[in-house]
Amino acid sequence: MKVLLLSDPSNTHTVKWANALAGKGIDVYLFGLSEFDPSPYNSKIKIENLNVPLSIKNRLNGDILKLIYFIKLPALRKIIKTFKPDIVHAHYAASYGFIGALAGFHPYLVSVWGIDVFIFPNVSFVHKKIVKHALAKADGITSTSNVMAAEAKKYTGKSIKVIPFGIDLNIFKPEKVDSQFSDDDIVIGTVKHLEYKYGLIYLLEAFALLVKKQPELPLKLLIVGGGSMERKLKEYAEELGISDKTVFTGAVPHNKITGYHNMMDVEVYLSDYESFGVSVVEALACEKPVVVSNVGGLPEVVDDEKSGFIVPPKNPLKASEAIGKLVIDNNLRKQFGKAGREKVEKYYNWDDNVEEMIKVYEQLLK
Repeated sequence: MKVLLLSDPSNTHTVKWANALAGKGIDVYLFGLSEFDPSPYNSKIKIENLNVPLSIKNRLNGDILKLIYFIKLPALRKIIKTFKPDIVHAHYAASYGFIGALAGFHPYLVSVWGIDVFIFPNVSFVHKKIVKHALAKADGITSTSNVMAAEAKKYTGKSIKVIPFGIDLNIFKPEKVDSQFSDDDIVIGTVKHLEYKYGLIYLLEAFALLVKKQPELPLKLLIVGGGSMERKLKEYAEELGISDKTVFTGAVPHNKITGYHNMMDVEVYLSDYESFGVSVVEALACEKPVVVSNVGGLPEVVDDEKSGFIVPPKNPLKASEAIGKLVIDNNLRKQFGKAGREKVEKYYNWDDNVEEMIKVYEQLLK
C-alpha cells in the first residue's frame, strides 16, 4: 500500500504516524510545510516540504499560511501524479485538509486534530467554510477522541471513526529510574508544552496551596517541557514562594520522557483546552495517578475516582484538594495507578491504534 501523508513534518505526532505506517510495510510519502529535523524519521519515508522556518511560520498570519498552501497545490498534484498513492491522508482539517481537498484525489482521508475543529471554524465564516469543504471532500474522517468527533460533526453529516492516539506500552511502563529526587520526596508533576492553554498557572497555585496546608510533607513539583511561558512560570513560582520546591527541566527529548514520568508520584493536567491528552495516557501507562481538568477528551481517558480525579477547570483549590488526597495515601496512588495502566492496555495500545487506521485505509480501497 502507498500512502501520501499531508501533515506538519516538525510535529512529533506526524513523526509517530509516519514511522508506524512505514514499520508496517506501507510505502509512505510525507508532504509538509515546516522546516524539520529529519533524523527521527524512518529512512524509507520520502519527504517533500516547503522548509518554512518555524520562527517565521509562528509569526505568519494564518491566512497567509493558507495562501502558501494554495500556491503549493501544483507541487502536491505533481507528487500525486508521480508517487501514485493508494490513499491521501491529511492530518489537520484546516490546512493540510484544505489543500488535500483541493488536490481532488480519492480515496481521501482527513484526521481532525483539535484546534482545526474547536477553534479555527469560529474565527470567521470563511474559516468555517474551509473546514466544511475539507470534510465534504473526504471519503473518511477520523478523530482521536469522542468529544472531538462530536465537535467535527458540526461541520459534516458524515460518520467519524474514533482512533485514539495511543502509546507504545513497551516504552511507557512503570520502572525504577535514576531520580533527581530523594526517596522521601513526594513528587507532583506534569509533562506539557509550557503554553497558556495548558493551565500551568493553576498547577503552580494548586501546589502552593498544598504546601501551605501540608508544610510538613516533603513535596516537590516537577514541570517537564519548554515553551513560551517558561520564564513567566518561573517568576510566578518565585512569587508564590515555591521556587525552592519546583524544578523546571526545559524542553526534553521525547525518548527521555518516560524517565520523568517515573520520577513522579502524582501527575496533574489542568488544561483549559485539550482534544485528547497524550501525556495523560503516558502517565497512566506508567501507573501514575492523575488529576485532570474536566475539559475536552480528558474525561474519556481518566475514570474519575478510579484512575484519577477529574476537577473543574481553572480551579486551583479543587485541584489542590484532589492532589492532597493522593499525596497522603500511598495505597490510593497504587490503586489508581494499576487501574490506569489496565485502561491504557485495553484502549490505547499504539500498535492496536495503527492497525485500526490501516483497516480504515483498506475499507476506503474496497
